[in-house]
Amino acid sequence: MFNNKKNNRIIADVIILTVFIVTVATAYLMISRARIERVPDYSSRDSWAYFAEGEDKDADLFLIAPTVYTGDRNNMSVGEKKSLSNFVAALNMERGIYEDDCRMYAPFYRQAAMSVYDLNSIDREEYLELAYEDISNAFRWYLDNQNDGRPIILAGFSQGGDMCLRLVKEYFDNEELYDRLIAVYSIGWSFDEEDVLQYPQMKPATSADDTGVIICFDCETESVGDSFICPAGKPHYCINPLNWRTDSIHASAASNLGACFTDKDGNITEEIPHFCGGYIDTDRGVIKVTDIDTSLYDNPVPSLPAGSLHVYDYMFYYRNLQANVKNRIEQYQNK
Repeated sequence: MFNNKKNNRIIADVIILTVFIVTVATAYLMISRARIERVPDYSSRDSWAYFAEGEDKDADLFLIAPTVYTGDRNNMSVGEKKSLSNFVAALNMERGIYEDDCRMYAPFYRQAAMSVYDLNSIDREEYLELAYEDISNAFRWYLDNQNDGRPIILAGFSQGGDMCLRLVKEYFDNEELYDRLIAVYSIGWSFDEEDVLQYPQMKPATSADDTGVIICFDCETESVGDSFICPAGKPHYCINPLNWRTDSIHASAASNLGACFTDKDGNITEEIPHFCGGYIDTDRGVIKVTDIDTSLYDNPVPSLPAGSLHVYDYMFYYRNLQANVKNRIEQYQNK
């Protein structure tokens, strides 16, 4: 009988310990999941990488970060300090194109991870829709609480460019809001005629001076024939930032005002005037880069083909883009 009591105590202790472990593990998972999936509160300054930076500027910039999250989840947590640090660094590397002329806003968001782009276009949409849910919430809060009728530039690179186009689709069929749109710099992304037919407010840029338009391009070597950004077999709208043409006329390196390579604080570490030329491959709507040894510029994005120069899209044409932002603001003001 003594042994039975002892055995029963042991069994009871094991059960209690098991329940305790399960409870702790469940609580940890719930806390961890809540941290990972926390929805940003855009009324809080902590949910913005940039918030009203440059109060004396004539236009507002709503800037959306590219893909920086390379972790094992499908969407970045806005509670991970390392991810947020990389997020700000990516924004800093392109902010110089806009900051001289714009009051800047840039929301943190649960962006899709780099690995999501290894999925097919249908399967990846779930994670991009979650990312866009945050972007849309941030933009709505900005419109309701900060814009006050000011002219707007939307800008983003790569995933950020995709999010810009989604904003145009959702919000800018409103005529009053569209009238405030200076331009959309959707760099490193694409759209096509089907988009325009469905969303007439999506107007491709055709010159250096038009406003209310979308500037799109992505860069490659001449050997590339396909990518998920600009798939083969379908022409995409594209404008060459060296000559601001939409045809295949080659722009020489002499028209390049300066490529700029920056550090994570946004400081220009190297500037090279007349760096490269380029022309548009009108079959797909991409820029083929010329006049440099493109083998010196690696493609670090696994889901893009060898020869993609996607990560250099704004770096190669930095000063041309910077001058164009100023020009389009002036054109808008003159209207």
